[in-house]
Amino acid sequence: MGTEVNGEYGADQIQILEGLEAVRKRPGMYIGSTSTRGLHHLVYEIVDNAVDEALAGYCTEIQVFIQKGNSIRVVDNGRGIPTGINHKAGLPAVEVVFTILHAGGKFGGGGYKVSGGLHGVGASVVNALSEWLEVTIHQNGKKYNQRYERGKVMYPLKEIGTTDHTGTEVVFQPDKEIFEDTEYDFDTLRQRLREMAFLTKGIKIVLTDERLEEPKVREFHYEGGIKEYVSYLNRHKDPLYDQIIYCEGQRDDIYVEVAMQHNSSYQEGTYSFVNNITTPEGGTHLTGFRNAITKTFNDYAKKNKILKEKEGNLSGEDIREGLAAIISIKITEPQFEGQTKQKLGNSEARGAVESVVTEQLTYFLEQNPAVAKIICDKALLAQRARDAARKARDLTRRKTALDGTSLPGKLADCSDKNPENCEIYIVEGDSAGGSAKTARDKATQAILPLRGKILNVEKARLDRILENNEIKAMITAFGTGIGEDFNIEKLRYNKIVIMTDADVDGAHIATLMLTFLYRFMPDLIREGHVYLAQPPLYKVEKNKKVFYAYDDKELNDILTEIGRDGNNKIQRYKGLGEMDAEQLWDTTMDPAKRILLRVNIDEESESEIDVVFNTLMGDKVEPRRLFIEENAKYVRNLDI
Repeated sequence: MGTEVNGEYGADQIQILEGLEAVRKRPGMYIGSTSTRGLHHLVYEIVDNAVDEALAGYCTEIQVFIQKGNSIRVVDNGRGIPTGINHKAGLPAVEVVFTILHAGGKFGGGGYKVSGGLHGVGASVVNALSEWLEVTIHQNGKKYNQRYERGKVMYPLKEIGTTDHTGTEVVFQPDKEIFEDTEYDFDTLRQRLREMAFLTKGIKIVLTDERLEEPKVREFHYEGGIKEYVSYLNRHKDPLYDQIIYCEGQRDDIYVEVAMQHNSSYQEGTYSFVNNITTPEGGTHLTGFRNAITKTFNDYAKKNKILKEKEGNLSGEDIREGLAAIISIKITEPQFEGQTKQKLGNSEARGAVESVVTEQLTYFLEQNPAVAKIICDKALLAQRARDAARKARDLTRRKTALDGTSLPGKLADCSDKNPENCEIYIVEGDSAGGSAKTARDKATQAILPLRGKILNVEKARLDRILENNEIKAMITAFGTGIGEDFNIEKLRYNKIVIMTDADVDGAHIATLMLTFLYRFMPDLIREGHVYLAQPPLYKVEKNKKVFYAYDDKELNDILTEIGRDGNNKIQRYKGLGEMDAEQLWDTTMDPAKRILLRVNIDEESESEIDVVFNTLMGDKVEPRRLFIEENAKYVRNLDI
């Protein structure tokens, strides 16, 4: 936030944004973005305050209502935000909390031992970014109320009646001047509130959608806490043993909780949290956990002669194959790397987690030798598969060095060698590949046609995956390597565009590709390099004029505009191969006209993403059938 300085730089040259103006001027600095993600974050900030009351031992129930008009009401049964005068500010404490940045019980160490919140500025930021906000407090037998509009106080805190309980009620309307869209998504809130309930043992969180004729209600209450979270992650998988391994303890004022259980899959699903905040990039607590299980399992396997000397140590990757785990710590002064608390930096957290997990996991393995052997045997199989995969990679590298080329033969590469300018289309089938090769801009667009459906990597280990020709072609073309060899700096194309037919088979092929990328090259998605092409569904011709429609609504709009009569010729495209090169360029590949959907990972919901991939692509049929039944009403453009 810079200001123009005329010749000198002194105290008077520092620009001060009064009150909450700074938040309204730069909302992205406080809530990440003004997209739907930022919109939903407003709810999390208010709920986080109630959860902090629960962590302090004073709140047992939180109710969240999506009201008609997309206003939000959050009610808790905690102590209620203090209503007395804050002598430093000369204002009621509740007014300080809602109107002054960096104010609240989380600062100074007195109000809360641990707390969440994105930047510890939750209530005031929500207030600043709302058209209006009202807070009602039940405390000391009295009921208090105050209203704000766009962060400004509309009247002093006033007593409005008596009450027989304690708690806080916050109602707010997100500001249409700030947010791109102010419509709340029930499922997005449901996922995050479920996660909060798992992480706060015993708390009851109830979500109600009042926008519907028949209100939709979901209640989350888990006495088992993160043990139930692991059961939830494994509910569509085959756990290898019945118990959930649970470690709990305190070291140097850091409370550590870990729950884990292996399943028969080949993917790891480990999620870490600090004071109930997800840390998608991990950090010192995750490092401590991984160090502990690697050392403990190797010590056990050697001591009990499960692991022979010639086999060498089990790697952490071997031990974590098929592991579902939650690491949750509570710490008084968390230090995060980056503005959005993606990674924990406290060095003492590593030692605390490592100590608690090593000690309690050692006891568990000694007391449960049958479970210990199951885990070690799975890790040994993973080790052998990893060795086979490494040999396959080494063979590929040697072969590449001998034949002097590293690109697959069916790749039609682009001539520009600057990755920033280049994109690769992964195309289903040779006929569509032929049209795409003719249509493309040869300077910047590469085409890789795939034959048929690639391997479903959800059901295979890396050694088998590396034997699949279509997957090998993609890995080689991208240039990044895979697994432990992955290096995003070697990516040869800025955009990877998945281009499949606009039908059920095409959607299945795209899902198989996304499963592969999510499981083995997730950073390509995280860094925004993966896209889905959007070919048109319909071609409309009238009086030698051609129109393209990408969905049924657009088709209806076109027909309304040109008139619905016998001169209209409507073609429903079943595949990319039905288009000639010129049509494919005009509709799907021309950067000036095309529609591309960027594939994103919502890191706050990554455990849910894991569950969805496993439901859709895993071995079990029943969860997939239930998913289809629950979501069938949302299907559009189903081929009959």
